[in-house]
Amino acid sequence: MGKRTKILATVMAATMLFAGSLVGCGGKSDSGSADGSGKELTVWSHLTTPEVEELNKMASKWGEENGVKVKVVEDKSEMQAYIQAANSSKGPDIMFGLAHDNLGTFQKAGLLAEVPEGIINDSDYASHQVLDAVTIDGKRYAVPIAQETSALFYNKDKVKEVPKTMEDLVKVAEEGAGFKYDINNFYATYGFIAADGGYVYKDNNGTLDPTDIGLGTPGAIKGYQFVQDLVQKDKLMPADITGDIAKGDFLSKNTGFYISGPWDVSAFKDGGVNFGVAPMPTLFGKQVPTFLGVQTAFVSEKSQNKDLAWKLVKYLSENSGDVLLNKGNRIPVLNKYLDSADFKNNEYMSAFAEQAKFATPMPNIPEIQAMWGPAGANLQLLTSGQVTPEKCAEMTVEQIKQGIAQQK
Repeated sequence: MGKRTKILATVMAATMLFAGSLVGCGGKSDSGSADGSGKELTVWSHLTTPEVEELNKMASKWGEENGVKVKVVEDKSEMQAYIQAANSSKGPDIMFGLAHDNLGTFQKAGLLAEVPEGIINDSDYASHQVLDAVTIDGKRYAVPIAQETSALFYNKDKVKEVPKTMEDLVKVAEEGAGFKYDINNFYATYGFIAADGGYVYKDNNGTLDPTDIGLGTPGAIKGYQFVQDLVQKDKLMPADITGDIAKGDFLSKNTGFYISGPWDVSAFKDGGVNFGVAPMPTLFGKQVPTFLGVQTAFVSEKSQNKDLAWKLVKYLSENSGDVLLNKGNRIPVLNKYLDSADFKNNEYMSAFAEQAKFATPMPNIPEIQAMWGPAGANLQLLTSGQVTPEKCAEMTVEQIKQGIAQQK
């Protein structure tokens, strides 16, 4: 998974300490009124420390203007800890900055309040994808606040011109430029599998169907073949390469091409790498639909102040774009930030935003948990040459089906 889109995991006990010491959803008021006088709201945030510090300033300002005491807590807990806290009425009113692929699990547990009218204006957002990411069975349960996807990093000292196709990139890499990335990470490799029609779960007009798995289609198998060839035929990277090794080689200026997300920008800038970022070159003559991760904000169904909480979510989501961009290297989701001079002058983030136009939101239904394990494990078998692309596809689909059955 991506660095910031995976389910965050630290020691659960630390979070339950937070949960026991905060009064988030319970005991504040029996009213859902939007009248803020004397009320309290608690916000948990999974954003980085610099982002949370700025978020706290914004929330406090809003609170002062509306007569509300707002408490913002930096939360690095795992998903189950939030579920337990929310169910015990000790969780927050608002979660701000959590990857959208967690939403289905929370919605199934009855912990998400549906987004009311007037909070989201569709025309303000960059794409339908960011709105699809917060939609489950035709209903919206969160507000998009930022987006991220993978794109192509390239070393300007080793690469004179970015290839327009992956086929040409392979040739340039073989000639000496080099190309490495976390190939066995399904998040990073998915775009190649999906380029010619592969998919995880069928999207039927906004509703994902976990009984229709598209990782065994002819197009997906073509993608698996391309991935295997990068290791077995083209010899561009070893089968046991890790994300840290691939990143380290690019940071050491040993390779010309690397695939990753905006979370790696700061390290390469600090490391003095003369690099650029470009949208993914095409594969098989088609766009490469990398996975899209959307950071979201939502209100707990257990909150006693839902109307007030949604007002704060609306304020923060509409005014935090610069903070998320400059403090967190996150791509804005609102057009007003994407159209700003500050964003357009950011060559790295502009490239990620361009790739995001072709990206596919990660599944946001609970069945996503059945995907990661088999998809990653079989990629390792594929790149090491232990299975054919056809067998990799067959095993992946079958094991995902088994995982879904075990969830029931």
